[in-house]
Amino acid sequence: MKKIDVSQIRQTVRELCLKANFELRSDILKALKGALRKETNPRAKSILNTIIENARIAKSERLAICQDTGIVIVHIEVGQDVGLVGGSLHKAINDGVKEAYTKGCLRKSVVSDHLLRKNTNTNTPAIIHSEIVRGDRVKIDVSPKGFGSENKSKMMMFKPTASIREIKDFIIDVVKNAGPDACPPFVLGIGIGGTFEIAPGLAKRALLRPIDKKNPDRRLAKLEKELIGRINALGMGPMALGGKTTVLGVNILDYPTHIAGLPVAVNMSCHATRGASKTL
Repeated sequence: MKKIDVSQIRQTVRELCLKANFELRSDILKALKGALRKETNPRAKSILNTIIENARIAKSERLAICQDTGIVIVHIEVGQDVGLVGGSLHKAINDGVKEAYTKGCLRKSVVSDHLLRKNTNTNTPAIIHSEIVRGDRVKIDVSPKGFGSENKSKMMMFKPTASIREIKDFIIDVVKNAGPDACPPFVLGIGIGGTFEIAPGLAKRALLRPIDKKNPDRRLAKLEKELIGRINALGMGPMALGGKTTVLGVNILDYPTHIAGLPVAVNMSCHATRGASKTL
């Protein structure tokens, strides 16, 4: 059995937090540049130029892409042939986040109590999703998630008789209601199926997939393409001030569900959709 000391995980999480906050994902940057080439609205072109320039400065100067450096979402897949040694996995992850946010002078946004609103001053605890998979590797995905877009996310428990049209209209309405508050152009993570807690998790995980990577499910790929077309036809554009690009990508994950239900969740993400990953 392969042994991995949790200190390696702590160091990796620290590195990934800094990278994600300083370097915009390459697929997102590519999509922004593509949108700029297609855009004809002068105001939209100016906004896209500013977003792209902001990403360039953040990377070169090692500054945060956005002032909201988010709550850290960590997806970790642990191979069943791996033995984790040297301490607690969750503590190692949270220590890595704490070190990164201190070292990078990143804003600490986590409060310990939802009503008292006392800041933990460490940006921890992180949100940790762990999964046991086959193999002898550990894959870590880190996603700092800002709350301008998170606050505009929605979930609907549809009746099992709901039509695909009703689902599409719900997703479009979520985008419309998000407007400028969620900082378009957006990336949408959509989860369909499962249960009340599974659908939002699918939506969150869907954001990890590069938006230039086609969905392997042909039916879902077709739905993603249709939604992109309909959303961009709204004309909201960058920062909802008009233009051709309201959404950069739509990623869908699904899961089997109960005969009596049809959960659908939409996780909104802004133009600063951040993430970094590494496999140990």
